[in-house]
Amino acid sequence: MSPSASSTSGPAPRFAVVGVPGNRRVALFQDAVRAAGLPAARVVSWLDVLRGEAAFRPGETVRMDSPGEDAEVERLLRAVVDPTRVEGTALWYARFTEAVRVVARAVAASGAVLLDDPGDVAVLFDKRLCHAVLDDAGVRVPASPTSGAAAPVVRDWVDVRERMTAHGMPRAFVKLAHGSSASGVLAVETAGPGRVRATTSVERDTAGRLFNSLRVRRCTTEREVAAIVDALAPDGLHIERWLPKATQCGRAADLRVVVVAGRATHAVVRTSHSPMTNLHLGGTRGDLDDVRAAVEAAGGSWSEALALCERAAACFPDTLCVGVDLLPATGWRRFAVGEVNAFGDLLPRLTGLPGSGAEGQDTYAAQVAAVLNRARNHRATATS
Repeated sequence: MSPSASSTSGPAPRFAVVGVPGNRRVALFQDAVRAAGLPAARVVSWLDVLRGEAAFRPGETVRMDSPGEDAEVERLLRAVVDPTRVEGTALWYARFTEAVRVVARAVAASGAVLLDDPGDVAVLFDKRLCHAVLDDAGVRVPASPTSGAAAPVVRDWVDVRERMTAHGMPRAFVKLAHGSSASGVLAVETAGPGRVRATTSVERDTAGRLFNSLRVRRCTTEREVAAIVDALAPDGLHIERWLPKATQCGRAADLRVVVVAGRATHAVVRTSHSPMTNLHLGGTRGDLDDVRAAVEAAGGSWSEALALCERAAACFPDTLCVGVDLLPATGWRRFAVGEVNAFGDLLPRLTGLPGSGAEGQDTYAAQVAAVLNRARNHRATATS
């Protein structure tokens, strides 16, 4: 059970959340705040941040949430009218990370406390930088020729093809450096000159514009793959080796593991017949008990798999909560980290892992509890 406001001595934290008013993420966080016996969080909209109108109050604990699912915010960040368009992620990244810095400066000036570090956010939203940080920390990640700020820029399909060949990658994921929710992702397979196919949710119209679709499809010619990659490349691309995944019930499987205050608290299995397991692209939740059993039967360690996620999260020590994409290798014995997500906690109705300290709590309640515990420990230290 979450610590309640009445179970702590001294004033309880007062929350503010930077997000999209009325959005399900904000609503779920508000539910967790109220369940802990605290006053409702004050909502500061991303629109106010982008218009220079955001303000914070002394003593507030400020949590940032996703700016997604708001057409006007999307227009201001990406300069697109249709939010299903894929292009514009480099501009989105530049404007969003600046907005995060604006929040951080306003929070500091007001005497509030921010739960998300702007430097961490900047790395988390650049797959090339995030990959390098994890790799440098000894966290197992898929091999990549685009890892780190010093890696050569990928200009087009020719560059992608050359790097896949040079690094012995007949199969690779090609991703937008600043993409999310599988936007702009291609799972590319090659088998000799001219033999190329890719699985993607990107749709390309007759004018060459790219759109996100909820339908995963197969591109079967190099010309088609090249056209999509060439259109994506100006926004920045990241290439990773396509690791063969373990399966559950004949479907490729991976996991989203939420880490709160350094501890793996929640995990969900995602399975799909396609290389992309995202639930909005037709992926389905798998059986976590079966995963644990499969790992132990293979001679692996479920606790070590969770510890890998915690090591990945430890690369971002000034951010309260991240979502780690955990990739199980064929056979369920070994794992790698695919990505770390700043806003990877939207897992409605999922309660905490046994022994995590978040049993019975959803991901938002676990974050509220972590803040309350931190405040209680801080007061205990101050009075000792």
